[in-house]
Amino acid sequence: MNIIDESGILAISTRLQRLSEQLRKDGALIYKSFDIDFEPKYFPVIFTLHHKKMLSVVEIANEIGYTHPSTISLLKELEKQKLIQSKKDKYDERRRLIVLSPKGIELIEKMKPVWDLVSKVLGDIGDNKNNLLAAINEAEEKMAEQSFYQRALQLKKEM
Repeated sequence: MNIIDESGILAISTRLQRLSEQLRKDGALIYKSFDIDFEPKYFPVIFTLHHKKMLSVVEIANEIGYTHPSTISLLKELEKQKLIQSKKDKYDERRRLIVLSPKGIELIEKMKPVWDLVSKVLGDIGDNKNNLLAAINEAEEKMAEQSFYQRALQLKKEM
């Protein structure tokens, strides 16, 4: 056990980041083992467009919970990879609508069995006495009510 592990809740952000990085790294290896060239960071956009078909940049940002600039950056990479296409909204020229490209749709068909496998493995990892996913959901709900920062400011006033 290292000092970060011993620090308890104080290092939760570091520990979640460490867990996230391990999942991403292993996720990339899993895709590679299926001969699929895919970076896990693209997953939220690709998965969202698979289910929602056509969305604006703002709608994608809201669906995946990323900032607008982060979303635009991801979309540029995906466009360069030719996995998505954009077109102007016929009702609003300023608005771009994003869809999966034929290459993106083909990629999803290759990835579906991988997603099934990954869901089973992650289900096993998260299925412990404290249920990881349930705990994350509860923490996110609390933070939606009042952010970490807002809570800290409130406690600071009470000091």
